[in-house]
Amino acid sequence: MYKIAIIAGARPNFMKIAPIIHALERARQVVGLSYRLVHTGQHYDKNMSESFFEQLSIPQPNINLECSGGSQAEQTASILLAFEKELKANPADLVLVVGDVTSTMACALVAKKLNTKVAHVEGGIHSGDMTMPEEINRIVTDSIADYFFTTSELANQNLKAEGIKECQLFLVGNTMIDTLFKNRSRFLKPKIWEDLGLKSRDYLVLTMHRPANVDAEQKLEEMLIEILLQTRDMPIIFPAHPRTKSILSRLDIQNQRLHVIEPLSYLEFNYMVENAKAVITDSGGITEEASIMNIPCLTLRDNTERPETIALGTNELVGTNPQNLKPYLDTLFNGTWKQMQSIPFWDGKTAERIVEVITEKLIKN
Repeated sequence: MYKIAIIAGARPNFMKIAPIIHALERARQVVGLSYRLVHTGQHYDKNMSESFFEQLSIPQPNINLECSGGSQAEQTASILLAFEKELKANPADLVLVVGDVTSTMACALVAKKLNTKVAHVEGGIHSGDMTMPEEINRIVTDSIADYFFTTSELANQNLKAEGIKECQLFLVGNTMIDTLFKNRSRFLKPKIWEDLGLKSRDYLVLTMHRPANVDAEQKLEEMLIEILLQTRDMPIIFPAHPRTKSILSRLDIQNQRLHVIEPLSYLEFNYMVENAKAVITDSGGITEEASIMNIPCLTLRDNTERPETIALGTNELVGTNPQNLKPYLDTLFNGTWKQMQSIPFWDGKTAERIVEVITEKLIKN
């Protein structure tokens, strides 16, 4: 019996593992394999974890390591200690990590020290920005992983430049898009829609959570003021992480168009994105979803690890200077924003390809 430990810890992980689990469930009927779902507990808010399991039909995790809170170092240490105990108690042939969160890096480290093979879903995507914790997580994970399930040919090129062999690379696509395709017909209209009397294409969705954008209160305030100044009379819906909401509460921004709300579930949030005029965000994953749904996306970052969303999608890299916003928003309101083009392998079949590699190549090795 080939045993797989699947790691999930933070909000985006849940969307990425869902189709893999569904594909493994189908495969285990004909192949001798089993999986154990390990939730590190990195995100603990119900709207940001439990609802994802419920809405995306993911089974409850076999264990929750409850490693939430603390600094980057404290959380990393907590996950290292807890997952080492877990993996010793429940050995696996393969540890499958996804994305670029702290859980990804920490669990990969534990697995390698216990001589367990590691597969990195979304391996090889890099921004080059070493001030981002996520970039450090990517580099460390990619430096020790054994197999890489990649989203693009550029990711493969990055890994080859780092000395990774061709036989370790599997260009499969993007599991986040698998989840989007599977659930698009199930998107849920959130309560805020009726409460505010929203109309399709007549509001903007805003998300900001990266420390570079939200930790410096003056910088955050300047960005929000500029967004309000350049977005005409449109309502702005801002589902805020608890940490971001705490910072916002200290700012003196009073505007009836800005609606700061609790985080939405996956199905509710994507309903809002699908019907929005545009999305303004500093998230990487949202740029992928917005592109596939052909919704204009303005990214408040100076770099991106997902260049295909710019080259072929609807994303534009605005930067972190509020003064950069105006020309992009002028293009949006002039109705001349670029349209989505086809992104290779982002077709809803990524998880099937991942499981095919596991059953046809990795198990047989």
